[in-house]
Amino acid sequence: MDILAALASLTALTTFAVHTFAGGPVVARPLLADTHLPPESKWLNYYCWHITTVLLAFMAVGFAAAAWSATYAIYLVFLAPLALTLSALSAWVAIKGGIAPWRLPSTSMFALTGLLGLGAALT
Repeated sequence: MDILAALASLTALTTFAVHTFAGGPVVARPLLADTHLPPESKWLNYYCWHITTVLLAFMAVGFAAAAWSATYAIYLVFLAPLALTLSALSAWVAIKGGIAPWRLPSTSMFALTGLLGLGAALT
């Protein structure tokens, strides 16, 4: 078993849980309650919220598969850079919004997942 890939899976699963169970009430519910956004914007943002949920679940499974068997190690080549790119995107969006990047859990959680996945890919 590849320990780094297993840890990447665990951090992706943790990110999924934080996103779904902590972020839902803090982000998704207020988004749906907002009456000032145009309906298309509100519902597209809600759709994007769920895209992220699905992506995180698949990311956790992909890293777990790579941890379980070298047959799936190729997943690391895609998942690690994806997680690192999502971390950078989170930081950029935070800065653009006048928020410290570390205030958004996605910045650090995707960074950790991506670095673990990169370590797994390079070993």
